[in-house]
Amino acid sequence: MIKKYYELTKPGLVYGNAIAVIAGFALASRGLPAQAGNFNFTLFLQTLAGISLVMASGCVFNNYIDRDIDALMERTKDRALVIGAVSGRGTIVFGTCLGVVGFLALAVWTNLLTVIVALTGFFFYVLLYTILWKRRSVYGTVIGSAAGAVPPVVGYVAVSNSFDAGAAILFSILALWQMPHFYAIAIRRLDDYRAAKIPVLPVVRGVRLTKVAILFYIIAFIIAAAMLAVLGYAGKMYLAVVLTIGVIWLALAIRGFWIADDQRWARGIFLTSLIVLTLLCAVIIVGG
Repeated sequence: MIKKYYELTKPGLVYGNAIAVIAGFALASRGLPAQAGNFNFTLFLQTLAGISLVMASGCVFNNYIDRDIDALMERTKDRALVIGAVSGRGTIVFGTCLGVVGFLALAVWTNLLTVIVALTGFFFYVLLYTILWKRRSVYGTVIGSAAGAVPPVVGYVAVSNSFDAGAAILFSILALWQMPHFYAIAIRRLDDYRAAKIPVLPVVRGVRLTKVAILFYIIAFIIAAAMLAVLGYAGKMYLAVVLTIGVIWLALAIRGFWIADDQRWARGIFLTSLIVLTLLCAVIIVGG
């Protein structure tokens, strides 16, 4: 039973976002211009614990709200709520407890701005994305990307206690990164989204137009990521890494217009997106 409740938190998503939180925290710890600074390890652990609980709470509520469409999709039909392994009431109580503890932790250990940013992300993910937009509009993905771009900003403002250009760039980087990442998933799981009648771009407008969108967002991502170096928040090593991985990702996206196997191509875009985000966050953390 404990394992089933744990799975409701989408641990892979929470752990995956942890590296973005670390990157935001590390970037703010160095200050502007990029230079050696003090990394408050205690504050970092407190911030990571609080935002992880908040993200887990959002995922639990997402699972509860989406339990009907999850039953229609091959990759989600065996989730705990769908098969009745956990109760709806228990899920709501669990999600609420996670959220309350998470926000309290951020309120006690960080600052008001961090709480507001985390609450905004939660609001976007649970209400605007999951409840209002996901099933009704092709633009639901954009709302979801805004929610997913919050973790590094939380890490950043926990240190800086200000939403400045660095925070805005981090938000833009993650929001733009998520669009091709999610569109690749949507192409790979096209039949699932059709079965659940979720209006993602490849379902509504077709795969080719989705490939054009992926190309556009990768270019925008590269520009946004480079701005950290242009404005002095990161150094030459960071810029070199960003441009290299960005161009590789872009080249793969361009190849998509000549590849017949869309599923295989989309898998490549998806896997490359994970490598891109990991390397980008890693070079921010080490201070390139």
